[in-house]
Amino acid sequence: MAALAVIPARYASTRLPGKMLADRTGKPLIQHVWERAKLAKKVDRVIVATDDQRILDAVKRFGGEAVMTRADHPNGTSRIAEAVANLKPQASANRKPADIIVNVQGDEPDLDPALIDLAVDTLIAHPECPVATIASPFAAGEDPANPNIVKVVIDRSGRALYFSRALIPCNRDGSAAAAGPLKHVGLYVYRRAFLPVYVGLPAAPLEQAEKLEQLRMLEHGHAIAVAVAEAHHHGIDTPEQYEAFVQRTSTRR
Repeated sequence: MAALAVIPARYASTRLPGKMLADRTGKPLIQHVWERAKLAKKVDRVIVATDDQRILDAVKRFGGEAVMTRADHPNGTSRIAEAVANLKPQASANRKPADIIVNVQGDEPDLDPALIDLAVDTLIAHPECPVATIASPFAAGEDPANPNIVKVVIDRSGRALYFSRALIPCNRDGSAAAAGPLKHVGLYVYRRAFLPVYVGLPAAPLEQAEKLEQLRMLEHGHAIAVAVAEAHHHGIDTPEQYEAFVQRTSTRR
């Protein structure tokens, strides 16, 4: 199946305004993310879906492909749905539109391309699921009780039971045999036909309580396949996190 990666990239950011264009590494942040997505073997095409002309222009300058979307989308999935619905086929591509859409977060420049490939393969392996994502064991030093790190519980068939900011599961008796917590990696892969379905779903109570858009899918009965793999990259939300990324990048040169 052909896969299309879409990077939703809005300009507004509460803690780090304009972070998509932060360029102290010599490249705008969005370019780092685009380059990582391009390395995924399962992806045929990568586009940026933005609401700001400055981001659109920056992407075109480094040779990427970008499309404009409305500014009022409530989340990245909604923005991707608009971009995909209006996307024109590549002039040089003699193939049908992509069946699988990958949501690559625009603020994760350290994303492992192999995780994209794994998520695509997971969706293909679960034909009953319209969505797939990734979970990872916690790394040393990461606090499973941190509400800023989303946790996921998976059933025995590899599908999500629940996502939460709370520490789940609760190991009531402290049993060594109990399942340890898994953190959710914010990488989604959708079947193309599911995107307009998702946009039409009303917001749900659990989603509103936890502020997690994936709960809308579960609350409305749509299964999410989950693959487990080591993933220790982090998104960039604050000036301090961006500074750390700049320092990591400088050591790789």
